[in-house]
Amino acid sequence: MCLRPTSFLLLLLFSCTTPKDFDIIIRNGEIIDGSGKPAFMADIGINADTIAAIDDLSDQAASHEIDAKGLIVAPGFINMLSWAVESLIEDGRSMSDIKQGVTLEVFGEGSSWGPLTPATRREMKEDQGKITYDIPWTTLGEYLEFLESKGVSTNIASFVGATTLRVNTVGYEDRAPTPEELDSMKMMVRQAMEEGALGIGSSLIYAPAFYSSTEELIALCQVASEYDGMYISHLRSEGNKLLESLDELIKIANESGIRAEVYHLKQSGSANWSKLDAVISKIDSARSVGLDITTDMYTYTAGATGLDAAMPPWVQEGGYDAWAERLQQPEIRKKVLQEMKSPAITWESLMQAAGSAEKMILVGFKNDSLKHLTGKTLAEVSKLRGKSPEETAMDLVVEDGSRVGTVYFLMDEKNVQKQLQLPWMSFGSDAQSMAAEGVFLQSSTHPRAYGNFARLLGKYVREEKVIPLQEAIYKLTHLPASNLKIKKRGLLKEGYYADLAIFDKEKIRDRATFDQPHQYAEGMVHVLVNGQQVLRHGEHTGAFPGRVVRGPGWRGHH
Repeated sequence: MCLRPTSFLLLLLFSCTTPKDFDIIIRNGEIIDGSGKPAFMADIGINADTIAAIDDLSDQAASHEIDAKGLIVAPGFINMLSWAVESLIEDGRSMSDIKQGVTLEVFGEGSSWGPLTPATRREMKEDQGKITYDIPWTTLGEYLEFLESKGVSTNIASFVGATTLRVNTVGYEDRAPTPEELDSMKMMVRQAMEEGALGIGSSLIYAPAFYSSTEELIALCQVASEYDGMYISHLRSEGNKLLESLDELIKIANESGIRAEVYHLKQSGSANWSKLDAVISKIDSARSVGLDITTDMYTYTAGATGLDAAMPPWVQEGGYDAWAERLQQPEIRKKVLQEMKSPAITWESLMQAAGSAEKMILVGFKNDSLKHLTGKTLAEVSKLRGKSPEETAMDLVVEDGSRVGTVYFLMDEKNVQKQLQLPWMSFGSDAQSMAAEGVFLQSSTHPRAYGNFARLLGKYVREEKVIPLQEAIYKLTHLPASNLKIKKRGLLKEGYYADLAIFDKEKIRDRATFDQPHQYAEGMVHVLVNGQQVLRHGEHTGAFPGRVVRGPGWRGHH
């Protein structure tokens, strides 16, 4: 009402045009800043994309205020293992993760969405399922920039995949790269690191990654280490050869001078549950002599992958088409059946680790005519078909034109709780970030896609008190940010980017189940990414402020 020039109204006019101190002030919240220290009360002032003040701001004004009374204000969470590479192309809102407070998705477990060759681009196009998209990018950096310019609600970052490098050069063959091919792979690592890749990601139980030698991985990691990158790996075995596989990761770290992380640390199969203490002791020993070894995990006793993890890698050489063709040849099929039933010594059988076909749920079919089997166990389907679980698995891979998404129950709940307490443990969903609508409802998924982070804060922190809240927040924020050498994220600190998760510690919980996984978590109230509000009172605002977050080797502008 600043209209008439009386002295009172002049004063009012002056106050109407006074610039605000901040764009946003978050008031009355209980702050857990990510450092591991206990909560404290303060307000947070944000200007543009940056935290400008953490103090008592009761005498300051802002264009927009958020009342966080009764809520925890924390840094946004980092998803150390995200498969949102395609789901964010389909739906940039990142719904299932935003509703848990995730503000950074980290990609690159073995496969990365760049660099591509004409052949791998063609293959990526052919492999698309219900989510279809054009591929205008070639390099990993271009893919990340494509996502950013398309519009995403979360920040995004990626490792360059060792499998991708191998397929680009050696293809799907079971052999060592020639010196020229290895040089070509190293050049691709160099380019990816200079474009901001975080390091090298591998997934060594799967063909063709399985064919990579330790020496090949050391050679690639030596290049990434020049850029202060990290090596992050799905170990060659998480079961019978778990300790030997961890030794391999430590050797790679030691010989290439690289920091290294174990993806989704677990002990697969009841025969291996007792190995956790030996794992901890190996990692502690490596750390005590100066090696930087860390781990991440998801908060469930089941993993999820494909039926390829139930079959020997030799039958998969050459890619899916060659694999499916071999499975239709009676002599080869007989040999595969025999190997699937005999104790797997030289390869990792998740079917054997699960212990029975009752502990394998089929969740991802490509072929519409098989979708009615979604959610059934392999045991149920094999009974329906009157065949052994092993033969049924082979048939399904051929009929579906895919590896068939499968949940395997592998781990021990006591070990999950023990792992949560490890000082070097952070968290990753190992899943897409999905919406409970549209194309995503056409297949099932592992509940970790909707509940991994909320489950930590609800089940393990509030209900079971396995670790205190400030420790959980540290492991979701500052720990992974510092492991990745990411600047100005992972803490609530003046001068840092304003990525925030504001939640009700009494209400936060996961709702997704194995029977009904498409259910959002509850209790996350507000989420800000780069100073823009993406979640308001639990509802998505439609904002897409996500940016590419680059690793320490980036040679770009800014």
